[in-house]
Amino acid sequence: MSGLTGRDFFVSDAVFTWRFDGMGGIAPLEQSECVDKQHPCWLHLNYTHPQSADWLANSPLLPDMARDLLAGESLRPRVTRMGEGTFITLRCINGSTDERPDQLVAMRMYINENMIITSRQRQVLALDDVINDLKSGTGAKDVGGWLVDVCDALTDHASEFIEQLHDQIIDLEDDLLDQQIPQRGQLALLRKQLIVMRRYMAPQRDVFARLASERLPWMDDDERRRMQDIADRLGRGLDEIDACIARTAIMADEISQMMQESLSRRSYTMSLMAMVFLPSTFLTGLFGVNLGGIPGGSWGFGFAFFCLMLVILVVAVIVWLKRSNWL
Repeated sequence: MSGLTGRDFFVSDAVFTWRFDGMGGIAPLEQSECVDKQHPCWLHLNYTHPQSADWLANSPLLPDMARDLLAGESLRPRVTRMGEGTFITLRCINGSTDERPDQLVAMRMYINENMIITSRQRQVLALDDVINDLKSGTGAKDVGGWLVDVCDALTDHASEFIEQLHDQIIDLEDDLLDQQIPQRGQLALLRKQLIVMRRYMAPQRDVFARLASERLPWMDDDERRRMQDIADRLGRGLDEIDACIARTAIMADEISQMMQESLSRRSYTMSLMAMVFLPSTFLTGLFGVNLGGIPGGSWGFGFAFFCLMLVILVVAVIVWLKRSNWL
């Protein structure tokens, strides 16, 4: 694909359209500028915008298979070779303040040696790190380096979130050691976040590993080595997720056991109280019948004597329970 110019990438509602300067920086792409391997173009689109959606559906620069995928029909991490280019879907931690981080954002891209076409709906926070490096002139110089930087940023954000979940688990474990049960739903939410991360980060690790092993023409050996390092780092994060999931299962069992023990203690206390007052309840019921011949019925101190006997009986039962190690 040769003879490309900025006019081919003009989309009025694009998030941005930049051209690599070949020295680690970027600049807005002018319509008259040429786009080639030394100066590739990065077109970033929000596929929900009408002009962007129209460009994705009709641009001759994209293979037919990539059009629907870039328009939001690809969710799970994947990599697919398409002629001279490669389509990749990756997942990023959600940086929006009104949503949970585990509600991952999908980022879709079609790459060849001359251009990078990326699309998204929600903001991809990890791209800000890559953009800042490019704006300061310390970013990637070519398409392969850009992809490695993006994957590195995505993995950094995922690792930070996994570390946050790990710290939450440590706090919950400390609370359990102090016999403090977490709030209702707290452990379930933590476990759900771990499972969602495991579901999407495992295939994303496989995508990184495949990119490191495939002989893509726009990636050199050093970039493949860096990509393999990123895949290994994400693999260690997945091992941490698996360990955290196992620890949450142990905590769930511990919480159930603590609640069962608490219920058993309460039932045991109620049983002892019933045993303490059972003899006195029997006597009060017996002497409370409205029949003649009740002993002490005509004696002025009969009620006081009866109460004293009940107290002595209750004390005697308590002493017997203590000597029997029931109390």
